[in-house]
Amino acid sequence: MIGRLSGILLEKNPPQLLIDCNGVGYEIGVPMSTFYNLPGLGEKVVLLTHLAIREDAHVLYGFGTADERNVFKQLIKISGVGARTALAILSGMSIPDLAQAVTLQEAGRLTKVPGIGKKTAERLLLELKGKLGADLGAVGIHHVSDATADILNALIALGYSDKEATLALKQLPADTSVSDGIKLALKALSKL
Repeated sequence: MIGRLSGILLEKNPPQLLIDCNGVGYEIGVPMSTFYNLPGLGEKVVLLTHLAIREDAHVLYGFGTADERNVFKQLIKISGVGARTALAILSGMSIPDLAQAVTLQEAGRLTKVPGIGKKTAERLLLELKGKLGADLGAVGIHHVSDATADILNALIALGYSDKEATLALKQLPADTSVSDGIKLALKALSKL
């Protein structure tokens, strides 16, 4: 329903944010991986979002990258894993680390995340096997650099879809600066 928000960052109270979007303030829960990469108060911020509708509330969650949002959606599909647990996992582990833990079936790495016990960790590994392992690990490794994440966010802010932006990123040479990467990505997107 609400897939993306762009506005002015008014408040930062981990893990909650308040973003002003043309006079409407949205409260958004974010994982710490997104929280640490936020701009300062009063600056413009763009987040991909997921709206969770429960009996007692409508809760909005925000993410700095498409990968974070996709992993969050995979996590909340698992029985016994709610949005808070999914945020805790994304806050406690990077996506490549999570993908590696799933690929190697290492429950011990997941139990280090607060709120994740042995049974939950084993259920996560079982449910995510094949959905999050080696394939996502390659994507996660591709997005490790800050420059790549900045280029992706810039393309999304310019109105390109996650899929288009990711496709353009794959065509960029390694170690491209942000400004050169945006130029090259826009050139690649204009040819599509």
